[in-house]
Amino acid sequence: MPNDMSPLQLVLHASVIVQIVMALLLIASVVSWSIMLRKRAELKRARGDADRFEELFWSGGDLSAMFKSIDQSRRVTKGMESIFESGFREFSRLRQQGGVVGAALIEGARRGMKVALLKESDRLEQGLAMLATIGSTSPYVGLFGTVWGIMSAFHGLGNVQQATLAMVAPGIAEALIATAMGLFAAIPAVIAYNRYSDQVVRIETRYDTFVEELSSILQRHASSRSSAATAEAHA
Repeated sequence: MPNDMSPLQLVLHASVIVQIVMALLLIASVVSWSIMLRKRAELKRARGDADRFEELFWSGGDLSAMFKSIDQSRRVTKGMESIFESGFREFSRLRQQGGVVGAALIEGARRGMKVALLKESDRLEQGLAMLATIGSTSPYVGLFGTVWGIMSAFHGLGNVQQATLAMVAPGIAEALIATAMGLFAAIPAVIAYNRYSDQVVRIETRYDTFVEELSSILQRHASSRSSAATAEAHA
């Protein structure tokens, strides 16, 4: 066993199995941090896009003009804008077909918005399962490395007549590093998972609320159009 008890030397002189465990935990930590940084930027952008679109939506502009502007831009829409585009597109399509009025119009628009909402939810939740997996399994992977390292250290004492703490201490120390690395990988992943899951739920709640609000607006549009058509028929 090496006399140098620095963490680097302990890692370098660890058994092959413990080194493999440490390498896996290091990879898991790098993956979790890359997901955390990407998810942080993605959720921040999603909140900003929702704020800007809600400000535009409630500014009192014409919904048809807003839809045409989005449709003619030929760009990929995301978030609340995508939900609006899908719902209003289906509403306009059914209304142009004729013979589809009232509840059927609104139900068609809601289906379009729900599909878009599910796609947006799936996009926002990408990576969270990986964070949960890393957070829940890393301590056990590190513990496996620790147990294996301690077993190896005590196994090495089988050929000596007198065991001392100095002989077993380096082996136990290098084994405990695996546990430390497991916690190092797990703790940030668990914190990030809880934080980002809460943010995703809040954003999804905003999207769901917008679906209900847009459905009410479209229902008023459908009712006013139906009333106008009835008035013309009686004239």
